[in-house]
Amino acid sequence: MNLGPWGDLTILAAVLEIVLATCVFVYIGRLERRTSHPLGDQVGAHKRVLAKVRKREPLSQDEFDYASELVADARAPLAYAIPAALFTIGFFYVVGCLFMLHLDGGNPSFRTFIGGIPMLTSMNIAGQLRRVAGMKSKLRDIPVSQTADTDRLTSVRYE
Repeated sequence: MNLGPWGDLTILAAVLEIVLATCVFVYIGRLERRTSHPLGDQVGAHKRVLAKVRKREPLSQDEFDYASELVADARAPLAYAIPAALFTIGFFYVVGCLFMLHLDGGNPSFRTFIGGIPMLTSMNIAGQLRRVAGMKSKLRDIPVSQTADTDRLTSVRYE
């Protein structure tokens, strides 16, 4: 059976999406099974800690451990399965629409290319992961103090 190039690409995208979704579930499962860092429960802690790393400001030991965890998570190869799966969903939508239009003999409309939105979004996510992963070298050079900055580590708990 010959489906043409759009049909072949649609099938390839579907198979690739299944593989990438499996990788995403494995990665998320690993993250859920480990014990979380106490700073991870605070709203905005990751943004604050990564900003300090970016500016090469001194970190407390807790902040350094949390930043190391964030960088290690971003460097994990399975982390890139998330934006890849999102990209593949958009690709599947676009080539699937083009395949259906090819069968019907229609012309592409704006609706055909709506799948480009998740594709662009996935590239932004991959770029963010790369930026965080690139902080590994900065993290090595940052001074670590043994005292915790208690004013900045206080959290609000909603119970």
